[in-house]
Amino acid sequence: MRNFGCDETPMKRICVPVVLCLLLVACAKEEVLTFQSATYSKKSKVPCQKECPEATVTLPIATGVPIVADSINKKVFSVIRNNIIVFGEQPYEAADFNELLSRFMASYEELRKDDPEETGWSAKVEGRVAYESDSLLNIELRHYIYEGGAHGYSGRTSLLFNPKTGKAISQRQLFRNKAGFKAFAEKKFRETFHIADKDSLNSAGFMFEHSKFVLPQTYIYTDKGFLLYYNVYEIASYAEGPKEVLIPYEEMKPYLVIR
Repeated sequence: MRNFGCDETPMKRICVPVVLCLLLVACAKEEVLTFQSATYSKKSKVPCQKECPEATVTLPIATGVPIVADSINKKVFSVIRNNIIVFGEQPYEAADFNELLSRFMASYEELRKDDPEETGWSAKVEGRVAYESDSLLNIELRHYIYEGGAHGYSGRTSLLFNPKTGKAISQRQLFRNKAGFKAFAEKKFRETFHIADKDSLNSAGFMFEHSKFVLPQTYIYTDKGFLLYYNVYEIASYAEGPKEVLIPYEEMKPYLVIR
């Protein structure tokens, strides 16, 4: 009688249940991109009683698929080093977050030698996975930097990645019709801030160059829709704060390529 559970050969017999088990084990070991929270922190060595200088970075660190994770983590570090935790004209020479924060504190301590009244420096970066799909990963960085003066600077930075490759997605890759989206975005901007079509944008207190609408530098994918985020000073004064325009994804269908 033929045995339908096994494939018999002169040399060996391989049973179907064994093959299935091996396949299940292989699938269980398949690498999947995941994130683990990590915090890096440095304090100044200079004694203080209040407003003690401190730098802290809390981030989702990519793991699971080495090549993809490495690409994402390197890009996040590069943006923070080159654009966020910066003092002076050149980025710090730093290979990792611990070194970056140490150099930031060293800048404060060097300045303190010339001005003992200098105090209160701080750097805080908090990252999170704002949005994740099969075709897009959005990591958002919220940051506040104070390096003396009347006030610090807070902002939000959005980083977009292909979750399969770990490569960054540029803003120009997001839209199928950038000019059409810009016209649509201005309409949504006017609706959000109650500016009539006949009125100039700057008549409402904004600071667009020549009162001509421009798209923001930051786009954030949220659960509620596509967020146009203007950081402080981008189109308004510090006192006015950042500006936001949230557009439902349903309305973004004619323009948005990746979601």
